[in-house]
Amino acid sequence: MSTEFDYFGDPRFGKLLDLVLQLSTELHVDRQRLRALEQLLVRRAVLGPGDLDGFTADADGQAVLDRERDLLLTRLMRILTEQGPAEHPLRDQWEAALSGKSG
Repeated sequence: MSTEFDYFGDPRFGKLLDLVLQLSTELHVDRQRLRALEQLLVRRAVLGPGDLDGFTADADGQAVLDRERDLLLTRLMRILTEQGPAEHPLRDQWEAALSGKSG
């Protein structure tokens, strides 16, 4: 990690900060979109107020939700496991992916 991005003197804390910032960004975007979508659906009488609170997914819907959760966790774990300096942290993984190896 270059000193320009080394705010804590320990790259592990830098990775933790990256993870927290990524989570915060994901959460903010998801909450804003969910609130806007729910407001639109209620406004157009597609849903009643609070209908989402009692929602239960069917098997296919739950599979989609599970897959999306797994993709999110993969992106978050990638932050913790990436290698290299901040300027190009995933270079080793990128080169491994291009050559067909797992990184």
